[in-house]
Amino acid sequence: MNRRTRTVAVAAAVLLTLGAGGIAAADDAPAPAAASATVKEAAALTGTAKLYRPAGDDITFTFDAHLAEMNRQDPTKATGTFRFSHYKGDWGGYAEVKVDCLTTGGKVAVVSGVVTKTDVKEFRKARVGVTVHDDANGDRLGYTWMTADPQKDKVPPCISGAPFEKVKEGTGDFKVVPWEFVYPTE
Repeated sequence: MNRRTRTVAVAAAVLLTLGAGGIAAADDAPAPAAASATVKEAAALTGTAKLYRPAGDDITFTFDAHLAEMNRQDPTKATGTFRFSHYKGDWGGYAEVKVDCLTTGGKVAVVSGVVTKTDVKEFRKARVGVTVHDDANGDRLGYTWMTADPQKDKVPPCISGAPFEKVKEGTGDFKVVPWEFVYPTE
């Protein structure tokens, strides 16, 4: 099964799981523009990398977030997961997140979602957001919990901080597929 088929199958499964309540019918959504034959998805953020920390912290982010071509006009229909962890010595924790929104512009992506698994009390069921800058000179990353308490501050979908953290050289590479919003015409 190719990636596009898997993405469509996942999107269909999510829609079936959620049911009709609160979901707009396909007829209610604006029609997406015709896509080029080479475009398999409207947007994506993938990859794994560690953050640069001179004190030796092991901070890793992994992304597998996708927006199917058929959902181009609605980034809240993005699917996938992302994971982050932070360990140093005997201290640390992780969180796994179900994606609920993905927007990209050029080489920058903002992804958000709700934590589904964690061993850190503050992240349980919280919505978090991450921003990635996919730069050939060194990827960068930012996240909402730097300035917001995951339990007290309700982070809206597709919101995150500027990519202020540096990715540790040689640890991985994020890839951003740019999203292009199609403006409706009269």
